[in-house]
Amino acid sequence: MEYSWKWNRKAGIFTDDTAQALAIAESLAVCHGYSPSDVMQRLLAGYERDPSVYGPTSGRVFELVLGGVDPGAAVRIAHRLGGSSRSNGSVMRGPPIGIYYAGPLVEACSEACSRLTHYDPVAGACSAFLNRMVSDLCRGASRERAYGRALSRCRNGEVAAMLGDFRGYEPVPGLDALLATHTALAVFMNGRNFEEMLVSAVNLGGDADTVGALTGALAGAAFGIAAVPPRWLAALRDLPLVTTTAWRLWAASWE
Repeated sequence: MEYSWKWNRKAGIFTDDTAQALAIAESLAVCHGYSPSDVMQRLLAGYERDPSVYGPTSGRVFELVLGGVDPGAAVRIAHRLGGSSRSNGSVMRGPPIGIYYAGPLVEACSEACSRLTHYDPVAGACSAFLNRMVSDLCRGASRERAYGRALSRCRNGEVAAMLGDFRGYEPVPGLDALLATHTALAVFMNGRNFEEMLVSAVNLGGDADTVGALTGALAGAAFGIAAVPPRWLAALRDLPLVTTTAWRLWAASWE
C-alpha cells in the first residue's frame, strides 16, 4: 500500500537519512577513505537538490557554506545560532564508515564526519558508538560482543552511561542524538529478526525515519541483505542505486 507522510513521499522512496548515507558511502569508495572535503561536497549537492527534507542543524550549516562561510566556522556558527547541535542528523548518515573501517579509524572518522555539521560532542560520540557496532557486526561479531566493544571504546560519559544501561531507560524516538541512538540500540538488542526490529522501530513514532535508519543499520550489519523481506526490496524505487553503492563500498573496504 502506498501512503503519503509529512513530506508527501510514498512507500519505497527514501528520505535524506539514506541519501546522506549514500553520499558518504560513495565518497569512501571513490576516495578510498574518509575525505572531509569530498563528503561535504556530496552532502551539499544532495542538499541543493531538495533542501526541504533536511534537518535544521545540517541545513543551517549547508546554507552557511553555500553562502561562502568556511565549513569549520560554519559548524560553530550554526551551533551557536541554533542553541544546540545535538540532533541525530550526523548519526543517521554515518554507518558506511563502520562498513569501511575496522580499526581505531572507526571512531576517529565517525567523530570527524559528525563534526562537519554537528558541533556537539554527544552527536559525534553517538555516531562513533553506532558505527563501531556496525563495523564489528558486519565482520561477524555477535550482538553482545559488538555492543560490549562499542561501550568499552566510548569516551563520552553521558553517552556511555545511557547506552551502558540501555534497558533501564524508556525508548524515546526523538530528534536528540542520544535518545535516537538509545532507541535504536534497545530495539536492536531486544529484537529477534530484521523485519521485527524495523517494524518495531518505526512504529514507535517520533523521528521514525531516523530511528528506523539507525535500527536498520545495526540489523543489516548483523543479518545481511538476505534478511530483508523481498517485498520491501521490490518496493524500493532506487534499489539499483542502493545495492550498487553498497557493493562498491564493500569492495573498497577490502582493497
